[in-house]
Amino acid sequence: MKTILLPVENRPPIEAALATAALLARRFEGYVEGFALAPDMPMIVSAEAFGGAMVATDPGLTLSEEDTAACRNLFEDAMTAQGLSRQDSDAAGARFGWHEDGKVNSRIFVGSYGRVFDLCVLCRPASGSDAARMALLETALFDSGRPALIAPPAAPGTLGDNIVIAWNGTPEAARTVAFARPLLQRAGKVTVVTVAGAQVEGPGGADLARNLRLNGIACEAQEVAETDARGAAFLEAAARLGADLVVKGAYTQSRLRQMIFGGATRHIVTEATLPVFMAH
Repeated sequence: MKTILLPVENRPPIEAALATAALLARRFEGYVEGFALAPDMPMIVSAEAFGGAMVATDPGLTLSEEDTAACRNLFEDAMTAQGLSRQDSDAAGARFGWHEDGKVNSRIFVGSYGRVFDLCVLCRPASGSDAARMALLETALFDSGRPALIAPPAAPGTLGDNIVIAWNGTPEAARTVAFARPLLQRAGKVTVVTVAGAQVEGPGGADLARNLRLNGIACEAQEVAETDARGAAFLEAAARLGADLVVKGAYTQSRLRQMIFGGATRHIVTEATLPVFMAH
């Protein structure tokens, strides 16, 4: 978790994303790189009838020099206020830098440039109809090959001290847990939460908790009752346990199915009030 990519947009709740990225960087003495994100990216979506593949048009938007400068100033002021040093500083600890090219296609850039970072920190979509941020999140998850950390609407006070793993036994969940290993190793408490009746065939929460303990991670497992929305059960458990981070595999159902019927990923992405670590 040493290298963090942060798209910066000059609108709320970017302050929470800035604070979340800085928290993570300080935890690992890492590096945050910001770049200016073009706002209100238009998107046309088509869905294959059975596969649920989503195809978005190339937004082709760039920011003016003034808007890019405003994003940069916002980023650099926030990182400095959070105690991070500039990349070229001799000071020890967490650092930050700015990607100079302000003419990149923002969404495509996240999917390509994000491949050389440990993860990307993103603002939480305001709702399922927040097409621009949903598209950015899906590009980060599907095109970068790296995890995403979704910042909550309000800046968190801590990150990774008390972690809930939302486990359903899928390959996406397993992959996300593997990506999150550095965070899990530093956590004071880790709880694997499963939802009754929502587990795929394979190892359950107790199996994962045992494996994590064998890897030196203090961990326990809990099963909770299913609610109307599976994602709500995970979030309710996280609140009850006082968690400051949820680790969740993304889109274990197709995106089309989640768009029409809902799903745990979509609910957690739009409703979480704490940071969420996701991978596909």
